[in-house]
Amino acid sequence: MKPTFDFDAGLLDNAAAFRDPFFQRFRLRRAPRPLQLTEQIAKDYLFPTLYANVKCAIGIFLCDYEAARALLPHPAMRPVRMTLGRSLVVFSCYEYRNVLGVPPYNEVAMTIPVLVNAPVDLPVVPMVVPGFPGFGYYVFGMPVTSRENQLRGNKIWGLPKVTQEIDLYEEGGDCVTTVRDEAGEAYCSLRVPVAGKRAQFDVRAHLYSSLGGRLLQSETCFRATFAVNGHMGLLARRDATPDREYLTLGSGPAASTLRALGIERQPFQLRYASSMNSAFDLPDPEYRVAR
Repeated sequence: MKPTFDFDAGLLDNAAAFRDPFFQRFRLRRAPRPLQLTEQIAKDYLFPTLYANVKCAIGIFLCDYEAARALLPHPAMRPVRMTLGRSLVVFSCYEYRNVLGVPPYNEVAMTIPVLVNAPVDLPVVPMVVPGFPGFGYYVFGMPVTSRENQLRGNKIWGLPKVTQEIDLYEEGGDCVTTVRDEAGEAYCSLRVPVAGKRAQFDVRAHLYSSLGGRLLQSETCFRATFAVNGHMGLLARRDATPDREYLTLGSGPAASTLRALGIERQPFQLRYASSMNSAFDLPDPEYRVAR
């Protein structure tokens, strides 16, 4: 999808797309004030933002623990430990077909699973135990095809959104996501099989971001049936040779940031859903983190 830089002052009238029972969990409300996107345009969005019938492809890779830690913005935050001196990096690729009040767009969330002021620092366990204290995801990169949604992310959550081209399509049994920089150069491409072991996910988690020097915590929820391909045996060995290439990094600053993480070539887990429902809320105004 080519990036779109222009947007109008109105909200899209598409509430009829959000009739699935999943969306009945949420009480829609407005922010304390409309969001001033430009000097001429302010919008009074409803929150949480709802997403219906989303195509979603996720790649989870082992990476170097210390390199992941170097990307984190707050001393109370540390990556979830895996085995053999590693952590995880997660690429979540979305084709947002229906967004409440907002035109469709594509997005890639690049995150590190983290613990924030967690009472214990157990390896692996936070990834498999729902509601583990202090667990969440820190967003360190977030290309998006819509300037409106870049501004929303920058101004409300402090998310590092940039407006770039993101192609998301199916090819040879894979969902392929390719991100291109402002010069049109592909710097990140992910292939996720559309077939796999079927698993139901109904997840409520926290997303962490930083705005004005303050760490923010926001709730994200999603529900879908995913096709999952996992490689748990990677916990016992490093740098396994993949059966083929799943993650391809190009050139430029964004690719250099990813390459510096020491991402292993064999994915730890791949997930694909042809249709997902999700919601993303405003930052919790009461959240405070001790240093």
